[in-house]
Amino acid sequence: MRRFFLLLTALTLALHAPAASAADGKLTVVATVFPAYDWTRVILGERAGQVRLKLLFDNGVDLHSYQPTVNDMILVSSCDLFVGVGGASDNGLSGALSGAVNQRTAVIDLLASLGERAREEVPAAGETPEHHHHDHEHEEPELDEHVWLSLRHAQRFCRLIAEKLAALDPEGAPLYRANAAAYAAQLQALDGEYAAMIASAKRRTVVFADRFPFIYMTEDYGLEHYAAFRGCSAESEASFKTLAVLAGKVKELDLPAVLVLENSDRKIAATVLRTAGGRERKIVVMNSMQSCTARDLERGTTYLSLMRDNLAALREALN
Repeated sequence: MRRFFLLLTALTLALHAPAASAADGKLTVVATVFPAYDWTRVILGERAGQVRLKLLFDNGVDLHSYQPTVNDMILVSSCDLFVGVGGASDNGLSGALSGAVNQRTAVIDLLASLGERAREEVPAAGETPEHHHHDHEHEEPELDEHVWLSLRHAQRFCRLIAEKLAALDPEGAPLYRANAAAYAAQLQALDGEYAAMIASAKRRTVVFADRFPFIYMTEDYGLEHYAAFRGCSAESEASFKTLAVLAGKVKELDLPAVLVLENSDRKIAATVLRTAGGRERKIVVMNSMQSCTARDLERGTTYLSLMRDNLAALREALN
């Protein structure tokens, strides 16, 4: 009910609000998640002053718990380009897009753009797909939304963003395409570093004692994976069976570390390591980039810097 009134209020206000680009001639681009924001920032390059770029989730909230404000709804409704992840997490903004004040608003749905390459969330360790679907028999299978954690998909997304910007701003088209190509080369080079590291690693299995948003990354490099929860499940307590499977894999494969996400309380990881016993092992953090703050932006955090951090974390977990 709250969302209904929020949407109604936002659309009522938006009907009286001019398109954001009309006041000063600047295009307005809205990105929901940090990776899409940072890709767009790089692609804009020298024309950044001609475009108003806004990161919607810039207060540390992650995409799974985000609730749009009235101002957010108006901004989305009046922007020239909306770059969203797609899937269930963008549902709260669908009303603003369908009733957009700016009738020329272009929309990029990253998940939809993958087509058959989109993946369903992976079951937790010890859980079968049939078991999950039985417990949620009235729900559609959920596609994993964390598409930005594939460097290979990121290259495709950057080309898509560049083409949308080129259509909206033909004068800047050559620059957008050139910047996207140069950035894609950096992404490809980092992808090569991941592939080379994993090819020479002692192990090819990772254990996430946490949620598991890394299916696209692990599929890129053929890594076997076990996790405490599927995707970014709202559950907070792993089952005894799941904990036993995770601890068993750590012990069986003599893994040097288990992985957790940023902001993890590490309780499940500690339980898994304690149960596995044996030698001392580490808890290593990988960054899912599901949330970002204005302070992160001020510090110069970038998609490439975080993916390099993830490469270092993965190297430690595999060796």
